[in-house]
Amino acid sequence: MEKILSGYVGFANLPNQVHRKAVKKGFEFSLMVVGASGLGKSTLINSLFLTDLYVDNGYHSPNQRLPKTTTTQCSAVHIIEGGVRLQLTLVDTPGFGELVDNTECWDPILKYIDSRYEEFLTSESRVNRQNNPDLRVHACLYFIAPNGHGLKQLDIDFMKQLHKKVNIVPIIAKADTFSPEECRAFKHKILQDINQHGIEIYNFPDYDFEDEEDARTNKKLKESIPFAVIGSNTVVEQNGKKVRGRSYPWGVVDIENDEHCDFNTLRNMLVRTHMQDLKDVTNNILYERYRIQKLSKMLNISDNQLSSRFTGEDFNGGNPMELLERERLDQEDKLSKMEEQMESVFQEKVREKLMKHREFQADLQRRKEAMMEAQEKERQELAERRRRYDEDRKVFEDEKLRSMIGTKSKKDTKKKP
Repeated sequence: MEKILSGYVGFANLPNQVHRKAVKKGFEFSLMVVGASGLGKSTLINSLFLTDLYVDNGYHSPNQRLPKTTTTQCSAVHIIEGGVRLQLTLVDTPGFGELVDNTECWDPILKYIDSRYEEFLTSESRVNRQNNPDLRVHACLYFIAPNGHGLKQLDIDFMKQLHKKVNIVPIIAKADTFSPEECRAFKHKILQDINQHGIEIYNFPDYDFEDEEDARTNKKLKESIPFAVIGSNTVVEQNGKKVRGRSYPWGVVDIENDEHCDFNTLRNMLVRTHMQDLKDVTNNILYERYRIQKLSKMLNISDNQLSSRFTGEDFNGGNPMELLERERLDQEDKLSKMEEQMESVFQEKVREKLMKHREFQADLQRRKEAMMEAQEKERQELAERRRRYDEDRKVFEDEKLRSMIGTKSKKDTKKKP
């Protein structure tokens, strides 16, 4: 039931109270930049926030400039604009994609994101949660080299590993290397690769209550993905007007001109229109997914089961610790039943093995008796054959002896006169 009050009560002032409290507390935002060196990451970040967040520390030798592995470097800066304070945390990833073998070079980045989620989950579990800084990575600007051929295998592997962990915003670096037609074709090719490999990039929300201007802004942002940007910290003169851009022999590139690149669109999305939505998606979707996975490992149940328990009717906004205790008792009961079942199966298997063993022993005994009987029969046959042989031999020798005696007697008779 909805009622419109005829008088003034005062709760219509609640948005102003929230606004004053939020401005007093300040805001936090963590931004990660990932990409190979030489794609203009530091220049673009300095251009986005109109300050030198990346400072050139001078010349370094090649060995110093090139890390042996991918690392993560954090830098925090406080920015004040119109009385609103923003604590911006920048996470750089030097060494990414710089080696000959880039197998699993995204592991340090993935571990960093998980460590921030783990720190936030731990701080939420403490008794005192008043000072709970939010250092979770809210957005990841992934810089794509302007090769004109689509995503490389490293780009695909990286985004597939991290798209469930962080809001990925694809960036085409150094867009001034393309003509407008080439840039549109390259964007189309990248979107095809993203859809083909099932990569989930940051999706701009559609609000039912948005006005026409918000609808146009969202439509423009969706059409601009991936953002083709140009970074510049120098001021050049164009037609008597000073603009931030780059000067070439054939003309001047104004980075804040939407006809030249998507820098202005990216800045509006990242800072002016969707910063809070990036934080909401991180907190309500990405972090919740990590928290559910973490709790499921603790309870040794599947993610879907735990998610349904925390969002279903059984939970009903109750104490999570009570739910965890119930889950633990349920798991112990299931474990005891499984142990009984396994014991029963084990005993049955043992009985089957014993029966087979007895049958095998009986078969061996029968075979042994049959072999012994056959051996005894063969022994008797051999003995009988030996007896006959001995008899035949004696007869032969007797006959031979008689023959020799008869021959000798005949010779003696002939010799007598």
